[in-house]
Amino acid sequence: MFYPGYYYGGYYDTGMLLLIPAFLLMMLAQFSVNSTFKKYARISNSRGITGADAARIVMEQNGVYDVRIERIRGNLTDHYDPRENVIRLSDNVYSSTTIAAAGVAAHEAGHAVQYAQGYAPIKLRNAILPITNIGSSLAWPLIFIGLFISSFSSLAYLGAALFATVVVFQLVTLPVEFNASKRAILALADGNILMEEEVTGAKKVLTAAAMTYLAALAVSITQLLRILLMISGNNRRR
Repeated sequence: MFYPGYYYGGYYDTGMLLLIPAFLLMMLAQFSVNSTFKKYARISNSRGITGADAARIVMEQNGVYDVRIERIRGNLTDHYDPRENVIRLSDNVYSSTTIAAAGVAAHEAGHAVQYAQGYAPIKLRNAILPITNIGSSLAWPLIFIGLFISSFSSLAYLGAALFATVVVFQLVTLPVEFNASKRAILALADGNILMEEEVTGAKKVLTAAAMTYLAALAVSITQLLRILLMISGNNRRR
């Protein structure tokens, strides 16, 4: 847990103060997506379309027929797996006929369509994913080695650069997620999957979900700024 002014390594890490608003934003976004989903998960759509049906229809509208749709356990664990070319829908989405289920399933179908059509941002995200995985695992160890062992101070900057790749990845993820939701809403409306007022509800669910990605980016940006402040402060004391 982060505390303002936490003391370690001979100095106070006042940069933790920067994280408080970002973490509050993240908590608010998580609350919003959970409450919005629960609200529209209690309202059935008038056509009796299940989540699995909605995903299939959205893909068929875009000429995508080779993607499997499977059930997966959990709550809001829905995702598209490009490696196995399968959409996995959670228990409360797969066979549910609610507005929320249709919206979430259509969003995941939107990702499948992005891959099928070669959507540029998703290609970029895939290209930088291996670097991001390395960055997320090595950044903090290198930063702390650089901060606490003076002969390895340059490693702190390398760690900061690796952490920056995570920020870039999250930045690239934004247009991918927003575009998948846009595709979903258009398909739900144009394909008469949902009625007009039901599409509005699905849009609220997907908008709330999108805010979690913005909040995550805000947390990462402020964390990167904190890292740079830590390195700068540590260099001044040497």
